[in-house]
Amino acid sequence: MREFHLGETHAPTCSRAFGYLDVPGTAVRMPFTVVRGVEDGPLVLVTGGVHGGEYPGIEAAMRLGRQLEPELVRGTVVTVHPVSLPAFHARQQYVVPHDGKNLNRQFPGKARGTVSERMAWTLMEVARRANAWVDLHGGDIHEALVPFTIYSDVADQEVVAASRSMADVYGIENVIASASVKGGTYSAAAAEGISCILAEAGQVGRLDEESVAVHLHGCRNVLRHLGCLPGEPDAVGPVRALRRFEWRFAGEDGCWYPSVRLADEVEEGQPVGVVRDYFGNILREYHAPTAGIVLFLVTSLAMNEGDPLLAVGAE
Repeated sequence: MREFHLGETHAPTCSRAFGYLDVPGTAVRMPFTVVRGVEDGPLVLVTGGVHGGEYPGIEAAMRLGRQLEPELVRGTVVTVHPVSLPAFHARQQYVVPHDGKNLNRQFPGKARGTVSERMAWTLMEVARRANAWVDLHGGDIHEALVPFTIYSDVADQEVVAASRSMADVYGIENVIASASVKGGTYSAAAAEGISCILAEAGQVGRLDEESVAVHLHGCRNVLRHLGCLPGEPDAVGPVRALRRFEWRFAGEDGCWYPSVRLADEVEEGQPVGVVRDYFGNILREYHAPTAGIVLFLVTSLAMNEGDPLLAVGAE
């Protein structure tokens, strides 16, 4: 088993190594940990903090890199934590401060693009070396959500099946097969033939141990499932398979007043909230895009045109 190289970092057999991925043409760096096992096996990429305010996923990626025991690992596990260090320190939801772009809409990125596009390109270069990718998310600073795992069903069927099997063992009840958000991690991975899931746990910019534990347990289960760790995955509860994930976005600036709660079951066309002006006048009433469960709900009073309001998962 040969030494593993990532950037300037070298990880010999049965070792743990730390380093930074430099984003070319910028001052941005991404901290990472490499855990190199004792024999050949899969390369698994785990990322946390593509969005800088989603703290449980960031913490879980950091802990996983510190806790994995190299002598028990088969293959290599690379954890990047946080991916968007600029957004993390700016306490910035959704976007990278340098260019105001949502990093999770920029993949596979551009080598000579804006800062966000270069960050996506840099991370994608690592992902292309991987056999599987687990991207950890949670409710950003003004987002409440019901935990869910999502994967792309627009790919080679072997890739879809492999991604679905990872989602099934992760341990989160709601599993969504999606045509993919354009520019998202799991969409770009599917296009490259990489099995990938995006797991969401945690909300409203809080670091809570329960959500960190969900991610850590899920990652370890996936690593067992892939043969990176010994033993079988822990048993998990039944999965609710969702085939659609429909969003509503704000059409104007104003104040957001939702009339539904997280985890509510809604009917298609049901009123779900209004955006008002700064005098309390209704600018627009919003309705459920489909029948299903409210999995994602923005909690912020302040609303900007184009921002998400809520999302509904449907069977």
